[in-house]
Amino acid sequence: MLAIEGVSVAFGGVRALEEVSFEVPEGQVCGVIGPNGAGKTTLFDVVSGLRRPDAGRVRLDGRDLTGTSPAARARAGVRRTFQRTQVFGRLTVADNVLAALDWHESDRRWGGGGLAADLAGWPGRRRRERERRERVAEVLELCGLTPLREAYAAALPVGRRRLVELARALADRPALLLLDEPTSGLDAAQTARLAEVVRALETTVLLVEHDMGFVMDVCDRVVVLDLGRVIAAGAPASVREDPVVRAAYLG
Repeated sequence: MLAIEGVSVAFGGVRALEEVSFEVPEGQVCGVIGPNGAGKTTLFDVVSGLRRPDAGRVRLDGRDLTGTSPAARARAGVRRTFQRTQVFGRLTVADNVLAALDWHESDRRWGGGGLAADLAGWPGRRRRERERRERVAEVLELCGLTPLREAYAAALPVGRRRLVELARALADRPALLLLDEPTSGLDAAQTARLAEVVRALETTVLLVEHDMGFVMDVCDRVVVLDLGRVIAAGAPASVREDPVVRAAYLG
């Protein structure tokens, strides 16, 4: 599903990424770990389109996304959460998730048609709105947010806001989900719930995380970066026991 091919990024004379290559098969969860400054966030920026690499390619399901914008990648099914939560504070939890589906409203295939459709009361628009509300309810239940559906996002603690952001990313059934430090701000119970959610997903997931217990629990594959290079890749257990990884990161 996701192929990173020889990606390199430099900031002046500093090589943030150097010929990074790995693949994530469809439906698998891949964790990217490494010490601070290893290049993890830069890699996420390249995959999501926020930064164009100096060399290399990013492919999603065989399609070359390297020169495309973040918006084009979103339309291709790429969704990302960030280290700092980014929710719509003045909207309810349910409306935050519903907002992720609004881009379909200009697409007639999804019951769109804009204001004219609203005024005419097109059956397709009514059906689509019902389906959207059902999908929101489904995602809120998955993320344990149903009791908070009418709460305003700004009033929630950081851990809950992070789950709202996750629910919003999941609403549109992404082809590739990028999770940047997803357990940050979560307590033990929320982290355990997040692990259940990630394991239950049918989508391809790439995540950056410092919580090694979480990584070892949910990931099918782990890639280790150090100073912009891949120093190990494989199953979680084999990576954890790799002497090079232990020396560079795990200790």
